[in-house]
Amino acid sequence: MTTVVLADDEALLRKALAALLPLEGDITVLAEAFDGTSAVRETLLHRPDVLVIDLEMPGVDGLGAVAEIRRSRPEQVILMLTRHARPGVLRKALKLGVQGFVSKAAEPAHITSVIATLHEGRRWIDPDVSALAVIDDSPLTERETDVLRVTGEGYSVADIATRLHLAPGTVRNYLSNAMRKTQTQTRHDAARYAREHDWL
Repeated sequence: MTTVVLADDEALLRKALAALLPLEGDITVLAEAFDGTSAVRETLLHRPDVLVIDLEMPGVDGLGAVAEIRRSRPEQVILMLTRHARPGVLRKALKLGVQGFVSKAAEPAHITSVIATLHEGRRWIDPDVSALAVIDDSPLTERETDVLRVTGEGYSVADIATRLHLAPGTVRNYLSNAMRKTQTQTRHDAARYAREHDWL
């Protein structure tokens, strides 16, 4: 029996997976989470064999939740569901130790088999996801990417500095570099440009 916590802000998809995964395999869903904050809480509370988490969620996104979980539970096995496999995001997730990536469009039977693969200590990246990961033409550094990603969530420079554990002046420097590289006038334009070019 493999225990799972499901984290996805799309209630319909989350409920469908919670109902279907146990029918497809030897899986018990211990809890459901609707955003990054609840994903952290439920994972640390229930300690599942595998956390199945959506990449894009409101507030704390999938990457933010994984980073927080890793601090308290570094051994947690994680399967990330993604609809938009941006190279920068995939690299970040891999650095955080995410063991599996599956498209949100995948059949429940496929997701079930990947959960079993990860529970056995192996890794899995869907071919369509991995193909996108190797196409990386971003001129942004890793830190510039981080700063723009958080900017795109609507945070102020002070908030970005706090979230990324950087000095406000350092954040401004990264934003200035990113604006120069994207040839934009504001940090929000730079974040939008980077997203449109799949750099985030």
